[in-house]
Amino acid sequence: MLDTGAKGSRERCRYRPCLHPSRSNDRPVPLSPAGRSLLSEANGERACLYSLVVAVRIVETSDPVETESVGAELAAGLADGDVVLVSGELGSGKTTLVRGAARALGVSGPVTSPSFSIGHRYAGRGVTVAHVDLYRLEGLEHEEPALLADYTGPGRIAFVEWPQHAGAELAGARLRVVLAHGGQNRRRIEVTRT
Repeated sequence: MLDTGAKGSRERCRYRPCLHPSRSNDRPVPLSPAGRSLLSEANGERACLYSLVVAVRIVETSDPVETESVGAELAAGLADGDVVLVSGELGSGKTTLVRGAARALGVSGPVTSPSFSIGHRYAGRGVTVAHVDLYRLEGLEHEEPALLADYTGPGRIAFVEWPQHAGAELAGARLRVVLAHGGQNRRRIEVTRT
């Protein structure tokens, strides 16, 4: 319950507690019931600052089949128009993860790295699966403005490797996936909802 102050009435808060990592979960934050902070009261109206809750999942895989399986799990939560940013060193399993996601989305043909062609589009079940690799680009400022438009937007789910080369063009991405070598065939996969 939140005391609104001016009228003395109480309002039920419908927001979850703040889970921001910089805040302790064992003590309440002053003026922050359920993760929001009271900024001011002007003319009887409240202004609140809402904490950003970021969900992170970390998985370790021991072979390419498991990495593809993680990709398939991610695909189950995606919808038309979603963009997934995929980062990692060369050979860390980015295309393997995308292949697993593409299979789960109904792609039956080969799924290969688009490093030399910028991107591939595959027919999935009711959606086009786009796989974009920006490794060879220094940035998008010298490219055609519609370069990413061919791979993102309605009717598509896009996986973009080396997204740091895109700058703000991919600000609305749904997920960020970072893969890292863990030795031999092991990979560490960190998934963050953006």
